[in-house]
Amino acid sequence: MNKSLISLSSLALAFTLAAPAWASTSIKATVNGMVCAFCAQGIEKRLSKMDATKAVFVDLKQKTVAVEAKDGQTLDNKAITAEIVDAGYDVVKMETVQKSVADIQAELKGRK
Repeated sequence: MNKSLISLSSLALAFTLAAPAWASTSIKATVNGMVCAFCAQGIEKRLSKMDATKAVFVDLKQKTVAVEAKDGQTLDNKAITAEIVDAGYDVVKMETVQKSVADIQAELKGRK
């Protein structure tokens, strides 16, 4: 019984340690005020310049901005909100998700 418990514990630890290797962390925000491609491009450009940013996606129709962190980096919700607000838009909701920007983009395109 001890051997199986040790094996199970080792397996759980291996999955815990391996999780960051395949799990991307992104911030998904709902943003009001975006009405055109120029709006989306401006937000994307500002957020792409941030040090921890790996990828950015903006969906005008669904009022969504997704920002993915570089491996080993952490995104700063307050800094992202400040960039969006400074650009002239309102952040009405923000959440951290364990998905890549590509996954979020595919998910949103499936809803259209």
